[in-house]
Amino acid sequence: MVLRSIVLFVLAALAEIGGCWLVWQGIREHRGWLFIGAGVIALGLYGFVATLQPDAHFGRILAAYGGVFVAGSLAWAMVADGYRPDRFDVIGALICLAGVAVIMYAPRG
Repeated sequence: MVLRSIVLFVLAALAEIGGCWLVWQGIREHRGWLFIGAGVIALGLYGFVATLQPDAHFGRILAAYGGVFVAGSLAWAMVADGYRPDRFDVIGALICLAGVAVIMYAPRG
């Protein structure tokens, strides 16, 4: 169940961050409506993927996903835009991922 959850978080991050990036490219980089439309579709897919998480608590899923989004955004920026995070970016992302682990995978009674 943990592996499935992690895979879904990664897929959600790809859809959301990719969708936002496509919209950004369409508007800010003047790449046009095709990029914007593809971004909107990807953002819709993100919403769908989030519903596939095994945990039934919307708030918990979205709170935990926030940490995945932070780390994933830095990774996306490195790959897509050549961004080089500094040590504080990396430390912050690791703290966020630790939060994901606590929120999603800590034993509950």
